[in-house]
Amino acid sequence: MAHNSLVAPPVAMSLGKHWIIECYECDRDVIDDPALIEPIMLEAANNAGATVMGSQFHTFEPQGVSGVVIIAESHLTIHTWPEYRYAAVDAFTCGETIDIDRAMDVLRDRFGTEEVILAGDLNRGIMGKNGLERAQAISIRQVDAVQSWRRKYELEDAWGILTSVDVHDCEPHLIRDEETVKRYAVELCEKIEMKRFGETVVVDFGEDERVSGFSLVQLIETSLVSGHFANQSNNAHIDVFSCKFYEPNDVANFTREFFGGRNYTLNVTL
Repeated sequence: MAHNSLVAPPVAMSLGKHWIIECYECDRDVIDDPALIEPIMLEAANNAGATVMGSQFHTFEPQGVSGVVIIAESHLTIHTWPEYRYAAVDAFTCGETIDIDRAMDVLRDRFGTEEVILAGDLNRGIMGKNGLERAQAISIRQVDAVQSWRRKYELEDAWGILTSVDVHDCEPHLIRDEETVKRYAVELCEKIEMKRFGETVVVDFGEDERVSGFSLVQLIETSLVSGHFANQSNNAHIDVFSCKFYEPNDVANFTREFFGGRNYTLNVTL
């Protein structure tokens, strides 16, 4: 009579583990400052049990930070988009001592958001009986995506495009000067190659301190540019809608530079 014994299934072995972490609704001031991000990433690495060897962080214009923490087990990296309050974090380790959950707890606390999500958990370099196996497919859901607003606009055959920009901490004397606000509308239209119709209308709503400041309207081909400049916060709030394509980032970057803003948030709707 044959004897049936339980045989354990084979256990895969990998050379490393790769985690993809998505951070949404982050504090934009934190993720736009390398002096703040670097100690946060170092704390995340240390709390996860990694052995930190060094780090390098760099600021991009007009805003955003990229950085890497080198650990004995491999690395942690980050790139941020303050305009979308988003940070992309990658962690890779070739050891078994890293606790990625503890690293994510640090990111949640320091970035001021609960929306820190483990979007990918990959085994890298799977070892088989005859050496390294060839990867057949990645283990995260693939999303068809493009990397430019123009391409998305064309593929979707969009009827129009709306860009909403909030520029923070503008130079007070600039947003309080009527002629400067009018000149901004003219130069913005030139920047995005949009024909103007009529003169820029600027009105000062100064009766209520909460909304005190200039508002502007400029008709353009197929629609308009509108905005409000809040004296209380020194923020500029701009909307551009048109059925003719323009680059949303050009609107945001130009507005920030024109009014000397510290940073901006951006929302685009097709």
